Amino acid sequence: MNSENQLVQLLKEKQLTVTTAESITGGMIASTIIKVPGASSVFSEGFITYSADAKIKYLEVPQELVAKKGVVCSDVAKAMAEGALKLAGTDVAISTTGNAGPEVLEYKPVGRVYIAVCINGETTISEHTFSGERESIRRQTTNAAIRECLNRLAKM
Repeated sequence: MNSENQLVQLLKEKQLTVTTAESITGGMIASTIIKVPGASSVFSEGFITYSADAKIKYLEVPQELVAKKGVVCSDVAKAMAEGALKLAGTDVAISTTGNAGPEVLEYKPVGRVYIAVCINGETTISEHTFSGERESIRRQTTNAAIRECLNRLAKM
């Protein structure tokens, strides 16, 4: 069974709901989750906030944080997940921000990614450096985000 099937199954078993707040992945996580039959019982909505302004406007990421650190950082990933959790009213939120390339962004190398998983208000953040072409980095980020959420839920 693949990670997304396991994630949906575990969310059902634990009677939890999930939302996504995606930047670098542009909806790939939500799309991957909703490919699983029955995902509608655990996934109701997701946010694609690609621009800095969208992160501020829709997820309530503090403008001062973005101005000080840029959008590719652990603090923004955390704020995205926590904002999505609050706004969607779910138990779990997964967020991603990073640089898929091809150029360096905000002094962050191509492949630098931050993933946050917020479960009932407790947030963990991980930093990754993936390699490859743009789409490969986005796919690696999607897979890592789903696995990280699955691992956190499995330990509950």
